[in-house]
Formats: sequence, C-alpha cells, structure tokens
Amino acid sequence: MASVSLASVVRYCDRFLQTHRFTDWEGACNGLQVENRGAVTRIAAAVDARSATVRMAIDAQADLLLVHHGLFWGPSQPWTGPRYRLLRLLLDHNLAVYSSHLPLDAHPRLGNNALLCAALGLKHLKPFFLEKGRFIAFKTRAQVDRSELTRRLCLAVGHEPIILPGGPKTCRIIGVVTGGAGSELHKAAEEGVDTFITGEGPHWTHALADDLGINVLYGGHYATETFGVKALAAQLSKRFAVPWVFLDHPTGL
Repeated sequence: MASVSLASVVRYCDRFLQTHRFTDWEGACNGLQVENRGAVTRIAAAVDARSATVRMAIDAQADLLLVHHGLFWGPSQPWTGPRYRLLRLLLDHNLAVYSSHLPLDAHPRLGNNALLCAALGLKHLKPFFLEKGRFIAFKTRAQVDRSELTRRLCLAVGHEPIILPGGPKTCRIIGVVTGGAGSELHKAAEEGVDTFITGEGPHWTHALADDLGINVLYGGHYATETFGVKALAAQLSKRFAVPWVFLDHPTGL
C-alpha cells in the first residue's frame, strides 16, 4: 500500500493554497486541525467535518479527511459530550483532518469559485467579492439569457436552483461566490454585477434583489462547495500516489 507522510501532504497543501496569506472567520483554523500517527495511505474528501462524515471516512479506511468546513468555528469549546465522542473517533481510528475554507474558495485553479465558473461556461474571469482583505471569487462579462444560465447551474449542482429574478433577462455582468453569500447582495451590486450566483441567502434577499435590480441564483450552499475538495483531493492523489474518495453527505441547504 502506498504511503506518504502527513507532514509532506500538509506542507504541500499549505503552500499550494497559500494558506498563510488569508485571514478567515475567527476560529476557522485553516490547515491541519487534527493529527494522525504520521502517515497517509488514503484520502477522504468531504464538504463538512462532522460526526457523519468522520464515520464515512473511517468506513472508507481513510487516514486523512480533507474538508472545506472544519471542526472549529468561533471560540474554543470544551471537548465534552458529542465533541468528546467526535475527538475519540478521530483518535481511535487514526484519522487526521485538514480544513481549507477561504483559501480553497479563492484558489484560481482548484477553488470552488473557479471550478463553478468553469462548470457554468464562464471565461475571462476577473477578481470579485472582497472578503477579509482579499478577493475570493470571480466575475465576468458575458451575454447569457437568464434561463440558460439557470439551466447551466442546474446541471452543475444537480438540482433546480432558486431564482430571484430582480435583474435583466440577459445577464451581462455575472458574479459567482459559492456558499452562503446571499446576505451580501449590496456588496455584489456595488461591485457592478447584474447577476449574482451563490449558494444560499435569507428570505429578505428576495425584496432586496428587486430593489437593487439584480438577478440572484441560489444553487445551494453544500452543492456549490463540493468542487474544491474534490479537485484538491484529486491533485493530492496524483502528486503523492495515494487513492482518494469523495464522501457525499448533502445537507439540502
């Protein structure tokens, strides 16, 4: 069985994703979150680090779980109850966890936003959506009928998106931000887009889209963020000659 050191994989990911250059949400903790005994023989990729995906990774006999949404969000909490049981699972089964949030969103080749743009057939991408001091997403000029863009998004995420048709029927400046950026419609509009594609947003954005005169396409938070972890796991598999598997655990959100 092929094996590579965990330290080598972590160094490669940190360098490839330029993790050190990003400020993220407080407590996001990009990088290695849980160590194993030091070797990687099989990689599992998932959108979220949670008890369900940890168990799936164990069943897949992985010793590294690569995720977009890691174990830590906000202030430290006691490792008791469910959190203790999760930690016990990881340690008992020698499963390391590596998480990349904004660095994986922003990567120009293997990031969530770049790959969703590619799936939508969008080209000539420009930096878009300033977050924590860096542009993390992309926009482009195009001339695409809103119904055609909706069809492409449906094919990309595997289900019908939610459409807020507040803008023109022909989409000419399209911005893409995967995940939960729907509450940032003002920011998207200020950066000049007439059509904003993201994962999810709150109820009040329906009226706001009308007020701002922009189209909003919600493709699902989970569904729009499967791209990056798959691509990164495939890249690691190719470089280090270890197998990988995607753990699909959709939230429906």
